[in-house]
Amino acid sequence: MTTRPITTGPTSTSTGLDFGKALDALRTGARVARAGWNGKGMYLFLVPGSTFTVEASRPMGKASPELVGSQVNYRPHIDMKTVDGEMVPWVASQSDVLADDWAIV
Repeated sequence: MTTRPITTGPTSTSTGLDFGKALDALRTGARVARAGWNGKGMYLFLVPGSTFTVEASRPMGKASPELVGSQVNYRPHIDMKTVDGEMVPWVASQSDVLADDWAIV
């Protein structure tokens, strides 16, 4: 792996990381981003798993009424903060997995 200084935002002081090290950082609660991403302020974070009861008035209850009242195990997953401040589920591309321009932000 080539280590070189990178910047992904005004608070970043990390060096180039591969995806494995970025994933390790996510597991510790850190936020990570790629230097190659075009949008400012974009980053990934790990959403911990949780267990909750589905309520009819909440999005999951509206989408799956048959689950209302049942307990759901919500698995840990990675979300992305987008350039416009929204949160979306994130799945790595092959380019993301092979990149060495990840940084802790």
